Amino acid sequence: MMSKDTLSLDSEIRLGALIRPLIAIVLGMMMVMLDSTAMNVAIPKLTHDLETTFATLQWTITGYMLAMSATIPLAGWISDRLGASKAFLITVVLFSLSSLLCSFAQTAEQLIAFRVIQGLAGGMVQPIGMAMVFRIAPEGKKGQVMGLLGIPMLLAPASGPVISGWLVEFVTWHWIFLINVPIGILALVLGIKFLPVTEKKETLALDIPGMILGPLSFVSITYGITHISDGLRMNTMGLTALIGGGIVLTLFIINELKHKHPLLELRAFSSADFRKGITVSWIQYMALNGSLVFIPQYLQLFKGYGPLTTGLIMSVMAITSGVLMPIGGKIYDYLGIRPLAFSGLSIIAIALLNLSNLDMDSSLPFVVFSIALLGMGMGLCMMSLNTFILQSAPSSLISRVTPLTSAASSIVISFAIAGLTSFLTYRSSVYDSDNNQVELFSIGAFGDTFVLAACIAAIGALLSLRIRKKVNSN
Repeated sequence: MMSKDTLSLDSEIRLGALIRPLIAIVLGMMMVMLDSTAMNVAIPKLTHDLETTFATLQWTITGYMLAMSATIPLAGWISDRLGASKAFLITVVLFSLSSLLCSFAQTAEQLIAFRVIQGLAGGMVQPIGMAMVFRIAPEGKKGQVMGLLGIPMLLAPASGPVISGWLVEFVTWHWIFLINVPIGILALVLGIKFLPVTEKKETLALDIPGMILGPLSFVSITYGITHISDGLRMNTMGLTALIGGGIVLTLFIINELKHKHPLLELRAFSSADFRKGITVSWIQYMALNGSLVFIPQYLQLFKGYGPLTTGLIMSVMAITSGVLMPIGGKIYDYLGIRPLAFSGLSIIAIALLNLSNLDMDSSLPFVVFSIALLGMGMGLCMMSLNTFILQSAPSSLISRVTPLTSAASSIVISFAIAGLTSFLTYRSSVYDSDNNQVELFSIGAFGDTFVLAACIAAIGALLSLRIRKKVNSN
């Protein structure tokens, strides 16, 4: 047995000796990924048990995503400040404790608050864990070791909805959070015993104004988008929050461009290729991830599927995506990003149009086929777009681009969920103009929402034609 004292970051380590610390890191990362995909299937049951509306409960997802976006850029700073191993273990403990709190929630407001705490910890677990794996992997084996991280990245999205569906249907929704506790304890025990001791490093000045202005603007805008209307009427409070959030966002951008060590490196947008690539990527997140939260509700409310069946159907998307990702990577090397982004977003648009036509009589094979199409589109364009974005960023800023893109994607997904939820509420009010406080959405409103998401994907496909096929190295 190799103790942590003999396992050094700088020493030559046999690949076999990495298994135990790698398991600790993978467990921590998988715990976060499972929880990120579990909520969608559980929301219909949660709305019933907590006696609340979908519009309120969607904040358990958007609040979680916004919290993650706030701490993702801090992961490197905290890792240097505390040492990578200690920082990783602390975030695992915080995520496990916040999961326990989530399981004790008695109201929607409590669950939202605990999910925000969960997101603050979850935003740091993955980047710290990935950086640790890269650093402890021996030279010549880094690609092989990093490839092992693909296991939780493929398993978690596929198994998360299934596990969540089974727990919600046959046990209780509380266990979609409680299950994190034993996983977190195991990761903590293995981590204490086998993770290498890492030294603290000198840290750069922390962007305090950015830490305040960024999350404040993101939450205000998300709240404003969600509450911009009450059915068919404009909501003054929602409009005020939207305008105020826009003003604060402007101040945040000014601060980031002027700060010597900004929270988010916005100067990467000086590259035209980067701007085009990340814009198309954001549109993909808006259309795909923004609509994913609605599909389980649609299937359970109008098709009558149980949580487990819904989870199994949703897992098809992760499977087809996982199959297409390596194919997309090979195509990218030969043909560049343009054909992949166009075809991927076009397939996503077609899949969303299919979903908009679902009714009570739609067959299960048609539903599964539509979900599989979403995965195919995602598999073709998502990782390829990420690769293009990294390659097109200014070389001097490359180390700061990953936190920027990761945080930005969480923010965009939050905005998309809020916006589509607001549109869904509005369309439900149109279908039932006598009920301005809609709690039960109509099937027509869901169909219209998927049409809107499909249009967003189609716009992304057209914009992708303006991206260069390949980008020259900076």
